[in-house]
Formats: sequence, structure tokens, C-alpha cells
Amino acid sequence: MIRFNANRPKTGASERGFSMIEVLVTLLIISLALLGTAGLQAYSMRLNQGGQFRSLAVFLAADLAERMEANKAGAVAGSYALASTSGVDFLAGAATLSNACVSAACTDAGLAAFDLSQWQNAVAATLPQSSWSVLQSVSGNPSSYTITLSWVDRRADTNNAATDASSQFGSNAAGTGEKFSYTSTRTVLLKP
Repeated sequence: MIRFNANRPKTGASERGFSMIEVLVTLLIISLALLGTAGLQAYSMRLNQGGQFRSLAVFLAADLAERMEANKAGAVAGSYALASTSGVDFLAGAATLSNACVSAACTDAGLAAFDLSQWQNAVAATLPQSSWSVLQSVSGNPSSYTITLSWVDRRADTNNAATDASSQFGSNAAGTGEKFSYTSTRTVLLKP
């Protein structure tokens, strides 16, 4: 005996498949999700670049501080003091990389000038639209230096933002860039 289930719908009337509208709505939702994911990826890459610049600023400040430690006599004498300089001004002044202390011995002041030349070239080549200063805040023995690095980081769809001296933002026709700064202090003691 074959039983027939009356509650079971007929096959041909209820199973028609997806309509074209359902397929188009699904494609729209998937494309919006992919566009959102691409925007999030671009934003994270921009923030990653900013983090890299911050890390480089810390590294460069530590590099100069270690150079001061290696030349304590020059640091205590004030040979590492450097007025505020920008990367544009430094490179426009036909800055050449000093090699005075590579093949011959230097005085303490000569080694400090060599170290500053090497360091300024590294800063100008590494940080975008950079500026820096090395101020001797306490002279004598011990001697304290304040190292300040500034740069402009891209924000809001810019390629290279020019600095605006009146604010913390740089600007150009394509958008704005934000100016960042890192300050480090080093005390050098020359033991008698």
C-alpha cells in the first residue's frame, strides 16, 4: 500500500529557483562589502606608514644620542648643538655627506661635525618634509641635549603635503597632512 501525504506541496508549483532581482540584490550586497573592505585596507596601510615614520624618528633620535655617548668630550663641549634646520633647507644647501673622520683621526669637535653631517643626511632622506633641532639645554659636565624631530605625515588623500608654518597641518591642492613631532633628551657625563 502506498501512502499519499496530502500536506506535501506539489513539486512543480513551489520550486521556481532564484529570481533575477534576488541575484542582483545579492551582487549589490557583496560589492558593497568588498568596497568597504578595500577602503579599510587602504586606511590601515596609511596608518601603518605613519607608524613607520614614528619608529624611524625614535631610531634616529637614539642614533644621535648614542653618537653623543661615544664622543662624550665633544658633547660636553657643546659641539652637538644644532639650530633648527629643515630637510628642504638642508638639501637645498647642497648638503654633502662628510667623510672627514673615515680615513683619518678627528678631534672631538671634528667627530661631532662628522656625526651631525651623517645624522642630518639620514633624517632628511628618511622623514618626509622633516625639520630638526639639537639644543644643549644644560652646558658643562654633565651636559644635556634635547633632540627634536618633526615631519609631515599624509592624511586625507594627499600625495605630499607642504607644511604650513602657522599651524600643525601641512596643505596642498590635494588635501592636508598632519605635522608630527618627537622629542628626546640625553644627558652626557664626562667622567674626570
